[in-house]
Amino acid sequence: MKLPVSDTILALPRVWKRVIALVTDLCIVMATVAGAFYLRLGEWVVPEGGQWLAYGAAVIFTVPLFVSFGLYRAIFRYAGWAAAMAVLRACSIYALLYASIFTVMGVIGIPRTIGLIQPILLLMSVGAVRAFARVMLGGNLEAALRGGNRERTLIFGAGSAGRQLANALTGSSEIEFVGFVDDDPTLQGSVLNGKQIYPANDLPRLFEKLGIYRMLLAMPSVSRRRRNEILELARGTHVAIQTLPGLMDIAQGRVTVNDLRELDIEDLLGRDTVAPNQILLSKNVADKTVMVTGAGGSIGSELCRQIFHLRPRKLLLVDSSEYALYAIHTELTSYKASSPELATDILPLLGNVQESNRMRRLMATWQPDTVYHAAAFKHVPLVEHNPCEGVRNNVFGTMITAQAAMEHGVSDFVLVSTDKAVRPTNVMGTSKRLAEMV
Repeated sequence: MKLPVSDTILALPRVWKRVIALVTDLCIVMATVAGAFYLRLGEWVVPEGGQWLAYGAAVIFTVPLFVSFGLYRAIFRYAGWAAAMAVLRACSIYALLYASIFTVMGVIGIPRTIGLIQPILLLMSVGAVRAFARVMLGGNLEAALRGGNRERTLIFGAGSAGRQLANALTGSSEIEFVGFVDDDPTLQGSVLNGKQIYPANDLPRLFEKLGIYRMLLAMPSVSRRRRNEILELARGTHVAIQTLPGLMDIAQGRVTVNDLRELDIEDLLGRDTVAPNQILLSKNVADKTVMVTGAGGSIGSELCRQIFHLRPRKLLLVDSSEYALYAIHTELTSYKASSPELATDILPLLGNVQESNRMRRLMATWQPDTVYHAAAFKHVPLVEHNPCEGVRNNVFGTMITAQAAMEHGVSDFVLVSTDKAVRPTNVMGTSKRLAEMV
């Protein structure tokens, strides 16, 4: 639970936070020296004479050592094992210096055991204060108090990505990290960062036993086949599955809870995705005149965006809708304005693929090298209600455009079809199958 004073401290400038930490450490130093005298003598002693040397030496040794070991550069609410080791090393060197004066050499009026007791008290006190600051400022106490309301979560993968993700979940007020799951039999049954590593062979039973709400896949480099097998193991459960981003993000240390994402449709493929061949994509586009029919539609506009970045000499946008044509032309023009290296001429051309004369004039005037024919009616219910218009646009529009392209020497003509043309069961699919035959 974050107290109001915690929010006040977190809002302070960094230099003031360091001042507070330094003053706190000085108070701890003085208190541990007084505590050492009490433990040795059995009563609280008001320092006098040479006893002040025990206090002065403690301050003189502590401040430079703590500064040199970076104890005031660490962010307390995120301090971990490295910060704890820095405290241990600084206090160890301090103990050698302090004990060498007050235990080995000795000072009149100061018991020699003070040189041993005080460094031990200092190490315990400084470590405890930093642990307390991490709990209070980092929200870990709030997370613990809200344990019953948080989502119990497993991490699949006990490798480096899984460990980083587990660290990122520390102090989360929404997720309660329960443990790891891993395929490696040598890890199963072991404990990592205080959490058990479970086998992956019976996920449904494990989910039910532990009351799991969510499982996070921390395996950015695993094959899609193995990922599919894991999802198959979890089939039939009501556990939400999320995954981490790519391996490069892990390598660059950008793993946070916010990097978790829902599974994409690509994650369910039984194979790895095939990256596009840029040479093949550019072959019929780069430095050529390219025409896209239906350029303002959902498919045509995306085609135009991708073609534009492949740097054609001219990009001819053909559409019968004034607004749709205006929208894609404006978008591409803004891209061009922000990227001066893209010198493509973008030409918006109003035209209907069903008008033979208009398509022939466009082909004759601009002499395109490649045509991407995306002009079509694609929504099944609309074409079902308007079958004649669907056939006229999808079939005869394709035939007219293809004939005009053939008459004017277009070297490549690409028809954007649909999966519904395979064994069609509706008018739209049938019209697109006829378009393929055309």
